Amino acid sequence: MQTAASAAEAVKKLTSGVYEMVITDSRMETDDAGFNVIRAARQQPYSPATALLTAYPPRNLDWKHNGAHSLLVKPIGTQDLLRQIEALLVQHQDQMQSRENARLDARPDTVARQKQQKAG
Repeated sequence: MQTAASAAEAVKKLTSGVYEMVITDSRMETDDAGFNVIRAARQQPYSPATALLTAYPPRNLDWKHNGAHSLLVKPIGTQDLLRQIEALLVQHQDQMQSRENARLDARPDTVARQKQQKAG
């Protein structure tokens, strides 16, 4: 686990390391700093799970449109937080595995092998 004191520091860490999950407060040095961190995380090739932590949940789905996989609303108890993080990680890993399987299934050698299996 690593922390960042600002959105700029978080973005810098995202580009120099690999993270399985990024949790950021929505309001840091500006009201939208957390969204900047989420967008930067989603641009990384390693595609981390992302969660926005806030005491002021938006009434609309801006958090989802800005790339967050989950919204964590403060105050939140430790056990609830851990359950939500675990669920997000499992869901994210399942989605990543599904994408990888689809990518592999679309490869020409896999398609040819599948055709041979159906024919034979």
